[in-house]
This record gives sequence, structure tokens and C-alpha cells, in this order.
Amino acid sequence: METKSFPDDFLWGVATSAYQIEGAPLADGAGPSDWHLFAHEAGRILDGGHGDTACDHYNRCADDIRLIAELGVNAYRFSVSWSRIFPQGVGAKNPQGLDFYDRLVDGLLARGIEPFLTLYHWDLPAELAARGGWVNRDSAEWFGDYAHTLFRALKDRVRFWTTHNEPWVVMHNGYVKGAHPPGRADLSQAAQAAQNLLRAHARAVQAFRADPTGKIGVVVNLEPKEPASDDPRDIAAATDAEAYMNRLFLDPLFLGSYPEEAARIFGKDWPSFPEEDMRLIREPFDFLGLNYYTRSVNRADPTASPDGAAPVRQKGSTYTEMGWEVHPQSLARTLLWLKERYGDIPLYVTENGAAFADPPEERGTIEDHARVDYLRGHLVAAHEAMRQGVNLQGYFVWSLFDNFEWAFGYTKRFGIVGVDFASQRRTPKLSAEFYRQTIGARGRNLFQRA
Repeated sequence: METKSFPDDFLWGVATSAYQIEGAPLADGAGPSDWHLFAHEAGRILDGGHGDTACDHYNRCADDIRLIAELGVNAYRFSVSWSRIFPQGVGAKNPQGLDFYDRLVDGLLARGIEPFLTLYHWDLPAELAARGGWVNRDSAEWFGDYAHTLFRALKDRVRFWTTHNEPWVVMHNGYVKGAHPPGRADLSQAAQAAQNLLRAHARAVQAFRADPTGKIGVVVNLEPKEPASDDPRDIAAATDAEAYMNRLFLDPLFLGSYPEEAARIFGKDWPSFPEEDMRLIREPFDFLGLNYYTRSVNRADPTASPDGAAPVRQKGSTYTEMGWEVHPQSLARTLLWLKERYGDIPLYVTENGAAFADPPEERGTIEDHARVDYLRGHLVAAHEAMRQGVNLQGYFVWSLFDNFEWAFGYTKRFGIVGVDFASQRRTPKLSAEFYRQTIGARGRNLFQRA
């Protein structure tokens, strides 16, 4: 890694998720998901949007695969809609749902693109949500059975699998802040959901081991937490924030126990978990996916629930439309921290990107210079982490398309391909061309003087 390029076998990809791009959530025998119901509740989504059409990928899959190939990537990260496969979450399978992902996988492979499949990217079958969702201990078995079905159907062609995408967000936004399904603010339920998400991950890994081919991991979102000052209260708040977001799921997976700060953060709502649960959760897996977007500088604020840390905006910094500071050097820092704390596990940056207010289309493209600068800075940071010994094996831009951005609806655009949602016309942005050139040059262009 002393050379200014990425390895020949590096995975260069783009990423999406099912509910955010597919549309047609009830087509061909699919059942509703919790997100389908949630998005149709008044006041839940910023612009009143929902995923009924989204990017219409379900009906435009073949064309979208051609577009992905034109970007020059060799990998595509996508998720499967659980309720397309099991309309009630368990029980009878839906062959038409499986057929859609069969065609997607075959289409990718025909163009030399590695499928990188995520089993769960937040859309839980509505029937299972009605039975308690992730608070129900049976959820681990539901997920294990669902995973086993997909392994049997696709494992002969899919080599890379991840169980959950960002389980911390499922817990925090769903059970602490109430901004995502099931829309609750209950720390006791949040703690139970965290445990069951981890148990479900382990059950899926166990099912995966029945056939020794391929690799399986899990995807977490992390951001460094820094104190806003030398005040001991700010330092303590940043430490709690780091434990709550960055270590709450990783410590059990790698170390077999939750951070000691969890009991203080959750207070009386933090239970003691059975020892057999903790042994199960440590089931070995093959790689870790990192979703990185920003860092957070924190000051102590006892009104900030649950960790008592409030982010502070930094003077002179650039911020995205999400209000996230652009801080690429913290990507390298996070990758190095993962190696130092948890060992030399293979890593992938499974999401990295930015929402900006893109300029209008001109001459067939969208000149999104801010996004180009964001990607360039973060790719340089990823390379620096590799130079320092991090076992990084791939990088995926979030996102392939402008899409449905959860509670923000269609108000935030992350795509390197623009989407006119009225006409469904796709327009590759300047960032798409930059990424294509970077892949072709194996990153050498990142280090050339302008």
C-alpha cells in the first residue's frame, strides 16, 4: 500500500436498499412491510412521500443493471425485501418474489458484477411487526428461517452476504426516537430490540455455515465522538455517546459483552441478558461492513436522551444537507480504530456518500462538484487507512440513485445518478463519471495534481 493506487482485487461498488428504490411493494404476491404502513401514516414522512414507486427499480431492473455496468463497478450492494419472499414474514414462500432476485443476481453476474446481498435493510414484514417485531424473542428464529431460504435459493451465485444493515439505527430511530417503525420511545424495548437483532444476526450466520461457500458479515454505522471542550463533563458525554453508538453492537459481537456504559445510559431499563445469549451472539463471522458519513463533536447536555451528549456544529466546516459535517479524515480514524479494538478482520466501506442540493441538469449531466469533492476526500482517507495496515477490501458509494430517504422522503438526494421521479429518467451526475474514472485508474487519479 505504499503505491498511490488500490489493489487489483479491490471491490468498487454502489449501494441501494429495497424499500428505497424498488417501488411496487405489494406486487406479485408480496406482503406489506412495516415501512410500507409507516410511510402511509399521516405526518410520518417529511414531504408525505412513500415507497410505492420510489425509483421503480422493480419494473426497471434490467435497464438499471445496464446502467450499473456503465459505471465501471465490479460489485453492487442491494437488500432483499423480506416480505417479498415471505408475505407474512414466516410460512408460505412467494415464488415470484424470489424470481425477482434471481433475475437481479443473474443479470449482475452476466455483466461481471459481484452481488453483495443484505438480508435486512429495515423493512420488516408487517405481520411480524404486529407480533412485536424485534422486541419478540422469536424474531431471531424468524430471521434465521428467512435467511436459510435465501441461502438455499441464491448461495450458488452470491458470495457476499450481510445480515443486518445498521442495527443501531433500527434500535435508536425505531425504539428510542420513534422516527422509524415501530415509532416508539421506550428504552426498555430498545434494549430488548438490540439483543434480538444481535441474536438474529447470529442465527443467520449459523444457517449460513451449513454450506461452507461464500462469506457473511454485518454492517454497522459508526462515527467518532469527540468532546467539544476539555471540560470533564463534555469528555464524559462524548465517551457515553461513543459507547452508545459505536460499541453497543460491536462489543457483544467481538468481545461477548456490552459496554459498561450501557447500564448507565439505559438506567433501570437495561436488563441482564442470559449468558447463553451472549455466547450465541459471538458466533464468528467473516467480515465487517462500515457505513461512514461523518463525525460528531459533543457537549454535555442532560436533556439529550439517552446518552446526555448534544452535537455541536463546528465553525469553518462544510456540512451536507443532512446536517452532517464533511470530515473524511475520520473515516481513516474509524477504520484504524476498528482494527485496534477488534482485530484484523476484513473490512468493507459498505456506505459512504453525501446529500447535497444538486444544481439543475445542464447538457445531459448534473455538475455535483460538492459530491465529487466528498468522494475524493473519503477515498483518499480509505487509502491512507490501508497504507497504515487496515484490511480494507472494498468501497461502496451511497447511493446509486437519488431515492426515498426514509423519514426525509424525497427531500435529500444522495445519488451519483439523478432520478426525475415524475418521469423516472436517470441522469448520471458528474460524481458518477468521477467514480468511473477513479475505478478505471484504480484510484491513481486521486493523487494527481490538478
